[in-house]
Amino acid sequence: MNNSKITLRAATREDASIVAQAVAIAIGVEETLHDYCGEYYLDVLTDVAQADDTQYSWRFAIVAETEGRAVGAVVGYDGARLHQLREGTFRVISARTGRTPHIDDETEAGEYYLDSVAVLPEYRGLGVGSALVEAFCERAFAEGAERVGLIVEEENLTAENLYLRQGFECVGERLFFGHKMHHLQRCR
Repeated sequence: MNNSKITLRAATREDASIVAQAVAIAIGVEETLHDYCGEYYLDVLTDVAQADDTQYSWRFAIVAETEGRAVGAVVGYDGARLHQLREGTFRVISARTGRTPHIDDETEAGEYYLDSVAVLPEYRGLGVGSALVEAFCERAFAEGAERVGLIVEEENLTAENLYLRQGFECVGERLFFGHKMHHLQRCR
């Protein structure tokens, strides 16, 4: 484990790999990743993150790094743009895999959506995830959002408790990728 200083910064296109890793870690279930993006899901997600008009675009990400190494990322966007950004995401996935996945809506207009956040395993427990979530909320509120929303798997109490400590409240439930999720929001 590294105790070096962690810095946060806006992502660049060159950060597509860490953004893709964060998305894959956040989804967490390899079978779901295969269903969504095919066998080479990390390569596909990297292509999605390199694009400008996708849900997981580098343009919507914040990266944590230490000693020049990217160790985590958070990515999200205005929920009102979900369908537009999903079209871009599906265009890249379809070009790479020959199929278009079906995904239930996880957000909607009226919330800035924290889609994915993850930290590489060896850097967990150092406050990196909390710092990424806080930076994301600050950016969303600075852009005029009134609420930041996210979903977390019902059984993932560690993550849910992290969000609750950061001012999120449970506002409902959603079904996503066949899993029961808690819908959390944090207001300005």
